[in-house]
Amino acid sequence: MSNPPVATSKPKQLVSPHGTRTDNYYWLNERENPQVLDYLKQENAYFDEKMAPVKPLEDKLFTEMKGRIKEQDASVPYRDHGYYYYTRYETGGEYPLYCRKEGSLNGAEQIMLNGNEMGEGKSYFAIGGTEVSDDNQTLAYGVDEVSRRLYTLYFKNLATGQLYPEKIANTAGQAVWAADNKTVFYTKKDVTTLLAYQVYRHTLGTDPSHDVLVYEEKDNTFGVNIERSKSRRYVGITLHSSLSSEYRYLEASKPTGQFKVFLKREPDHLYEVQDANGEFYVLTNWEAPNFRVMATPLSNTSKAQWEDVVPQREDVFIEQMELFKGYLVLNERAEGLRELRVINLATEIGQVVPFRETAYTTFIGANPEFDTPVLRLTYTSFTTPTSTYDYNMATQKLTLLKEQPVLGGFNKEDYVTERIFVKARDGKEIPLTIVYKKGFKKDGTGPLLQYAYGSYGLSMDPTFSSARLSLLNRGFAYALCSIRGGQELGRQWFEDGRMLHKKNSFTDFIDCSLYLIKEKYTSTSKLFAQGGSAGGLLMGAVVNMRPDLYKGVIAAVPFVDVVTTMSDASIPLTTGEYDQWGNPADKKYYDYMLSYSPYDNVKDQAYPNMLVLTGLHDSQVQYFEPAKWVAKLRATKTDNHLLLLHTDMEAGHGGASGRFKALHDVARQYAFLFLLLGSKTTI
Repeated sequence: MSNPPVATSKPKQLVSPHGTRTDNYYWLNERENPQVLDYLKQENAYFDEKMAPVKPLEDKLFTEMKGRIKEQDASVPYRDHGYYYYTRYETGGEYPLYCRKEGSLNGAEQIMLNGNEMGEGKSYFAIGGTEVSDDNQTLAYGVDEVSRRLYTLYFKNLATGQLYPEKIANTAGQAVWAADNKTVFYTKKDVTTLLAYQVYRHTLGTDPSHDVLVYEEKDNTFGVNIERSKSRRYVGITLHSSLSSEYRYLEASKPTGQFKVFLKREPDHLYEVQDANGEFYVLTNWEAPNFRVMATPLSNTSKAQWEDVVPQREDVFIEQMELFKGYLVLNERAEGLRELRVINLATEIGQVVPFRETAYTTFIGANPEFDTPVLRLTYTSFTTPTSTYDYNMATQKLTLLKEQPVLGGFNKEDYVTERIFVKARDGKEIPLTIVYKKGFKKDGTGPLLQYAYGSYGLSMDPTFSSARLSLLNRGFAYALCSIRGGQELGRQWFEDGRMLHKKNSFTDFIDCSLYLIKEKYTSTSKLFAQGGSAGGLLMGAVVNMRPDLYKGVIAAVPFVDVVTTMSDASIPLTTGEYDQWGNPADKKYYDYMLSYSPYDNVKDQAYPNMLVLTGLHDSQVQYFEPAKWVAKLRATKTDNHLLLLHTDMEAGHGGASGRFKALHDVARQYAFLFLLLGSKTTI
């Protein structure tokens, strides 16, 4: 097969009150159509053919990446209700073992779940939430064997090892126990939209068909989560959209009671609730765009009773809170970096946990115990592997428990991190974090991989990747762009990159590219771009706008057919994303989406070399979006550059399951970059 596959053009008129579009490849959304599957297989065969020159290098990269991983490894145990819980991996194992020890770390190990045995022979396997009952006797857990994020709930007697007879399908994968050790609450998903919208109450050992519906969300722009409060006093239901939320709670000791509404949902009001010491603590953006923490009595949750605990600050964005009996811990962002502040509730004195690298991220770890002065936290950077610490909040002593081992002679001192603020075309300052190996020359001759996301308020932080060393050690630099649409610089950074301001995300990325070229970190012949999901939308928009800047682009599970997807409420997750992109039923949003939608804006021009990745069972960006995009690009673009589509016929949005299977995906992407640089088997 020397020529690329050609998808048949079957014009379909997509009619809207605001205009009619013609989609020649709409038929590719027919998942069960043998012609569709045949086309995807043809594309995979073409991919294999074109990648054949670097297949030995791909295998070498995989072996190298796998060789950095300590195969027999374990997480740092955390204590909960008299047991120490941890996960561990065995040599050659793809999946974790979920284990615990009673009383002390010297106790006998109990393997609650053996992921390797459970996942054996399955093309995809993932364990969802694991929750143990208050009496430590029963484990509830979810399993997904398709990669659609529809989990089946199971219950296991930890004393006997036997499973209870009931299985509950189409859940979000998590169960929350009440205090009686026999009642659980769980969320059901709509099997079409994949939106969690119902909460049921189940009694252990009974037929799930008798389960009681305790809540159903009627607004399909909201999703539903359940949780048990850290104090174990309450079971909570969180109802959330991008811009609004609502919390309902029930005493865990009274599981058949009625859930109370903490505060009815309000437009543009996000809040979350925890309880401690006879009060509710509220993390809220009410009259505080960067969020503040307030407190209110358990007996009265009306806003009139709320009082500031941590007021809003213009230069600090509060992202998360964790309550202990004597302390409040905040995960904050200052100048784009994620750090931890510990506040003594008695003295009201705050202290930032100190770290000294140029760029890093630290976040709250597993802290199920309420009455303790010890905070478990995680720290990482581009050059420091994921590290687990205990921080004594009373003595302010920081103790390293484990730095994730990296085999193969890794030395963090061999690498350099820079943090720069790039001026965007409208004057905004974009955080740009760059890492490379010592000896990298800023003379325009080195290759550089530029990555960004920029949507949903999800911030991208500098974190360690042992796989990325395979690029850095071969002369690459890696650049992380904190473009608008995330929340790295606060809530306004998010607001400036969504809805009718979405194009700021694209121009921010391009402006970072121009800076990297101007300052000779790289050149247009060595600059590569990468993004996935909504970051794949970013890639699609950028290559339409400035295809001349990039040697190659990797677009993973890219959301590229924005108008069509957002016009179809039956497509998973669509309705919950109106706050991100707008609802195309409104002409101003329809027109704006249409002006940047990558699929709609493919044009007669030269495009960079491109690798497009998708999964047949993707639950978030359906496989047909990237498939259609590639088909249209093939029929329209004017260049002879490489355009490859690879569909994982067994996986979904997150790619392959298993810690080693996933490395094959990374090795494949890196091999594509080296193919474009002219490297075959010699590196």
